[in-house]
Amino acid sequence: MPLSSGSHVGPYEIVSQIGAGGMGEVYRARDSRLRREVALKVLPSSFAADRDRLNRFEREAHATAALNHPNIVSIYDIGTENGTPYIVSELLQGETLRQRLRSGALPVRKAIEYSIEITHGLSAAHAKGIVHRDLKPENLFITKDGWVKILDFGLVRLAECPDSTGATRSMPTEATEPGMVLGTVGYMSPEQVRGQVVDRRSDLFSFGGILYEMLSGKRAFEGNTAADVMSAILKEDPPDLTGSSPGIPPGLERLVRHCLEKNPEDRFQSAHDLALALGTLSGASTRVSALSEAPTGNSRPRPWRIAVAGLALVAVLGAGLLLGRRVGVKAVPPSFHPLTFRRGTIFSARFAPDGENVIYSARWETDHTQLFLTRPENPESRPLGLTDSSLLAISSSGEMAISLGCQVNGPPLRCRGTLARVAMGGSAPREILEGVLYADWSPDGKDFAVVRRESGRVRLEFPIGKVLAETDGLISSPRISPKGDAIAFIDHPINGDNRGSVAMVDLRGNRRTLSGGWSSAEGLAWSPSGDEIWFAAGKEEGPNALYAVTSSGRARLLARFPRSVRLHDVSRNGRALLTEDYLREELVFGSTSKPTERDLSWLDFSVPIALSPDGEMLLFYEGGIGGGTSGATYIRKTDGSPAVKLGEGMPQALSPDRRWALSSLYTQRPPKLILYSIGAGETKALNLAGLQYLGSAEWLADGKRILFQGTEPGHRPRVYVQQLPDARPTPITPEIAEKGPTSTDGRFVIVSDSEDRFLVYPVTGGRPIPVYGITRADDILGWSADSHFLYVCSIEMSSAKVYRVDPATGHRNFWKELGPRDATAVLGLNSLLLTPDGKSYAFGYARQLGDLYLVDGLK
Repeated sequence: MPLSSGSHVGPYEIVSQIGAGGMGEVYRARDSRLRREVALKVLPSSFAADRDRLNRFEREAHATAALNHPNIVSIYDIGTENGTPYIVSELLQGETLRQRLRSGALPVRKAIEYSIEITHGLSAAHAKGIVHRDLKPENLFITKDGWVKILDFGLVRLAECPDSTGATRSMPTEATEPGMVLGTVGYMSPEQVRGQVVDRRSDLFSFGGILYEMLSGKRAFEGNTAADVMSAILKEDPPDLTGSSPGIPPGLERLVRHCLEKNPEDRFQSAHDLALALGTLSGASTRVSALSEAPTGNSRPRPWRIAVAGLALVAVLGAGLLLGRRVGVKAVPPSFHPLTFRRGTIFSARFAPDGENVIYSARWETDHTQLFLTRPENPESRPLGLTDSSLLAISSSGEMAISLGCQVNGPPLRCRGTLARVAMGGSAPREILEGVLYADWSPDGKDFAVVRRESGRVRLEFPIGKVLAETDGLISSPRISPKGDAIAFIDHPINGDNRGSVAMVDLRGNRRTLSGGWSSAEGLAWSPSGDEIWFAAGKEEGPNALYAVTSSGRARLLARFPRSVRLHDVSRNGRALLTEDYLREELVFGSTSKPTERDLSWLDFSVPIALSPDGEMLLFYEGGIGGGTSGATYIRKTDGSPAVKLGEGMPQALSPDRRWALSSLYTQRPPKLILYSIGAGETKALNLAGLQYLGSAEWLADGKRILFQGTEPGHRPRVYVQQLPDARPTPITPEIAEKGPTSTDGRFVIVSDSEDRFLVYPVTGGRPIPVYGITRADDILGWSADSHFLYVCSIEMSSAKVYRVDPATGHRNFWKELGPRDATAVLGLNSLLLTPDGKSYAFGYARQLGDLYLVDGLK
C-alpha cells in the first residue's frame, strides 16, 4: 500500500510518491536530521524474508555508497522499517534516458557524450568489483545540469539467488509485470539469459544495447514475447545502424557491434577501454592523463593529484595564445599586463569602483593571507594591513567585503571565515556573519549575497537569511547582476571538485543552468553590458579558457591560453582580472638523523615511488611535460647525484639489491610489466600469462619473487606471486578489494576485502589474520624492520602525521609529522615513503603558483 504524505520511514518524512515498479516504490522525502530532500525507495517486503539475500544487498549498497562518483547516484542510507527494507539516495532533477528516448533517437554527438559519462560510472564501479547486472534506460538518469547518473547499483542483488554451487546467477524472469518484461529482458547479456555467472562484461553488453537505441531510436533486440527477445539476444545481430541512420560514423557502428558480441571474450574487456574508444570517436580525450590511467601501488598519487597531473600535461598543448574568433570578425589579440611579481597563491581580485585600482588577496612567502592594492602602472603592491584575511567583494561605493580568519580549502580555492565589511581607507573591520565561503555586494551596496554551509548543505542566500539555491556539493563565485534581479554562480555537484556548471537564479528562487558539463570551472563575472556572464572553464582535453554565455544559454569562446586561468572580475570598460596558475610536483628526501632535507625534484612532475631500505636510492616517476606522453621511470641516489632515466612508463618497485626496477607501460592495453636494469643489463618483459596487471607490485625479501595485484578476465582482483623472470603467476589470496604492503621479512601481505576489513595473508598460503587499528582513512606506508608494527599516516593539506600501529592489538602511537619546510602555495602531499627502520623518508607534493594579470581587448 503506498505511503501517505506526512508519514515517516525512520527519520524520513514522506512528501510525495515519485514512481513505482517491480523493485519497489520511490518517494520524495525529507531528511529531518540534515533538513534536505532525498529519494527514498521502499523495497518489497518479501525481499526481507531471505536474510542472506538482504545481507548481500546491504554489503553491496555500502560498497556502492563508497564510490562517490559524479556518474553514479549517491546512496545516503539504508535501513528497515517494520520489516520492510528501504534505501535513501540523492534526489535528482531531470528525466530518465527512457523518457528522453520517447521522442526518438539522439544526435550522435549527444549519444557519445552520454555514453562517455555512463562508461566512466561503470569503470568506477567495476574497479571496486561491483557489477550492475540490470543496466537499461530506466536506470540511467539525465539531470537538468546535463550529467548522466547510473541508478540502482546493488538492487538487482535482491532479485538474485545462489545456485547449488554457491555461484550467483541472474534470474531472467525477475520482472513479470505487464509492459516491463521486454524492458528488462531486452538489455540482458547472453550469459544472463542462460543463467550463467556474470561479470563486468555483461554490463558492457547491456550498454551496447542502450547505445544502439540512443543512435537508432529502436531497441537492439525485439520480439512479441520475452522468449522471442531472449532468443534474439542469443542468436541474432541487430540491424545495421549505418543503413537506417546514415549520419552514424562507421567507427561508432563497429564499437556498438564490439559491445554486443555474444561471447564475453570477444567484447571490450573493461569500461575503461570502452571510454577510451568513445573519447577517440568524439574527437576529445576522455578522463585520461599520463597519471590518471597509471596502475600504481600503495605509494600511488592520491586521486585529486591525478587531476593536477592532467593539468600539467595539457600545458604542452599550448604553443602560444589561441584566441576565439567570432564568425566574420577579425580577432584582435588582447593585451596582458602583469600585476604581481611575487611567489605564492592568489585567491581573489576585484577592481575598485574607479576601474583602475585593483585589490587582491594572496598568500606569498608566508603562511598568512593578506590584502594588497596595486595599479597597472605601478609594479609594487601595497599591503592594506589586513592579515589572515581574503577579499570577497567590493561595493559600488568602495567598501570591501572580506573574510576574517580565512581557512583555505580547495579545489576550487576558497576561504571559509567570518564575513566583515571594511572601508578601503583602513578603518577596523565590522563583523557580519560567520562561516561564509563567498559573498558579493548588491548593486546599491546595502545587502550581501552569501554562500555558507548550513545543516550539511551549501546555501546561496540573498539577502542574508533568504535561501535562493542550495546543494550537497558547492556553490562558488556568486555575482549579483548589475540590475540586481539575478545571481550567477558556478554549481559544483561535488564539494572539493572543480567540475561544474554556470547557473543563474532569480530573486524568487527560479534556477537555471546556462552552461554545463565542464570538467573545471573557476570564476565568473558579468560582462560590461550585463547581457552576458563571462567565465573560466575547460574540458578534459585542455586548460581553462574564457567563455561568455547569455541568460538564454547561448555560449561563445572569448580566448584560449597555454595554461589554465581563473577569472576574478570584469570592469565596466571590459577589462578583466585573471590569474594564470603554474602547477609543479616537487620531491623531498630527508633523514630523521639530519636536520636538513634535500630537494630531489628533477623535471616538472616528480612523484616518489620506492625508496631502498638503506635510504640511498630513490625510484621516482616523471608524469608531466618532461615525462612525455607515456611518463618516465627514473632512478636517483639520494645524495643529490643526477637522475638517470631508465625508460618509459610508471615505476612500480625497486629490487632489494637495487639492480632492477619494475615499471608498467600503462599506455598499452593491457598494461605490460617491464624490468629495467639499473646498471648494465638487458630490459626484460614479464610474462603475466593473460592476467591484467592492476598495480601495487613489490619485491619479496629474497629478491627473486614479486607480489602484485591482478585479475583474470571476469574476476575480481587477487594477489599473485611470480618467480622472476618467466614463471607463471600464482594467486595467494581469494578475490579481494585492494592489496596493501608486504611485511619486511616477506612472509605476509595486507589486503582489504569487499567489506572494508583489513587482513594479513601468509605469502606461502594459509588462513588470513585480522588487522586491528587500521581504517580506510589511513594510508598504510609499510612495515617496520622487524615486521612487528605498521607505519600509517593521515595526510592533510601540507603535512602528514605518521603513526606506528600494532596490527595485533590496534595500539597506535604518534611518531612524526612530515611536510615541506616551505609551504608557500602548497596544495597538499600526494605520497610518502619510509624505510623500514624509520630513518629515511621521501614525500611528494603539489605546489600552485599564480600570477595576476590585467587583460584588455576581450570582446
